[in-house]
Amino acid sequence: MTNLPNEWINVLDLPLIAAPMFLVSSIELVAAACENRIIGAIPTPNARTPEILHDWLDTLTKRLQLARSQGKHPAPWALGLTVHSTNARLKDDLELCVKYRAPLIITALGSPRAAVEPVHEYGGWVFADVNTPEYAFKAAQTGVDGLVLVCSGSGGHTGQMAAAAFVTTVREFWKGIVVIAGGMTTGGSLRSAQLMGADLAYMGTRFIASHESAADPRYKQMIVDCAFKDIVCTNAITGAYANDLRPSLLEAGIDPDRLEAKASFDLHYAEKQPKAWKDVWSAGHGVGDVKAIESVSGIIARLKREYRAAIAREIDDPWLAKYAPPGLRSIGPAG
Repeated sequence: MTNLPNEWINVLDLPLIAAPMFLVSSIELVAAACENRIIGAIPTPNARTPEILHDWLDTLTKRLQLARSQGKHPAPWALGLTVHSTNARLKDDLELCVKYRAPLIITALGSPRAAVEPVHEYGGWVFADVNTPEYAFKAAQTGVDGLVLVCSGSGGHTGQMAAAAFVTTVREFWKGIVVIAGGMTTGGSLRSAQLMGADLAYMGTRFIASHESAADPRYKQMIVDCAFKDIVCTNAITGAYANDLRPSLLEAGIDPDRLEAKASFDLHYAEKQPKAWKDVWSAGHGVGDVKAIESVSGIIARLKREYRAAIAREIDDPWLAKYAPPGLRSIGPAG
């Protein structure tokens, strides 16, 4: 069972969102994701001004409309909206969300309340990015349609709670859409997210090393070269805990063994220390699964093969014969 609307299920080939990544997600990446039938997302601050964001959204919507006119069925796209009280662009960015009728808005770093009513008025959906059950409960009270659970293992700003425990806790009070973020890099992990009770999964790290991402080429190669041992979880950069890559800290002149914790989150860190922000690169726990820089279409094709293989393993599993309804036991492996 899933809580996703049928119109989404009909155009999605995988239960997946290409995560909105600061300074990494590009309109090219979003468009390629949607054209390959997964949800593509981009944070609004990736456009340095609202005017640039306007141009980007114009390009994206026209490209996807052209695909539809050719008989294709691209997936929905999403905007990541920073709702922190210090975001001076919130009003302008929200107006563009409404103007372009973004199918999905994903709020982060604050209450999603400001986005719910204007987005629902045109028929859009709102998901809230949360990293504790307490924040999830608060967000659930605002009328959102989905909760993105930022679990341990997420790249960038990370949560501290394991995915299985986080989903179980949230499902005690939330019946809507749940998205798991954290360590998702394979088609098998997408299937595991569903079996844990989620409807969708976020995947960021694997798409950093895509041709279409806006990441520095050195960052892309670092993703390929690094493994879990190269991750440092710290709040010393912005005040929020993040999984950063040790080689990038060293190259930015920051000693990863002498980090000092910050007392609070600082949204303006990028303005105060732009080099450190730009050159400190993050990755999720699944970074070791990324073996090459590939196209978005190639990544998604591989994920689909892995996802089908995961379902085939379930069908052959003796536990299915013990517990599945009789009708399911006769289904052959997915093609």
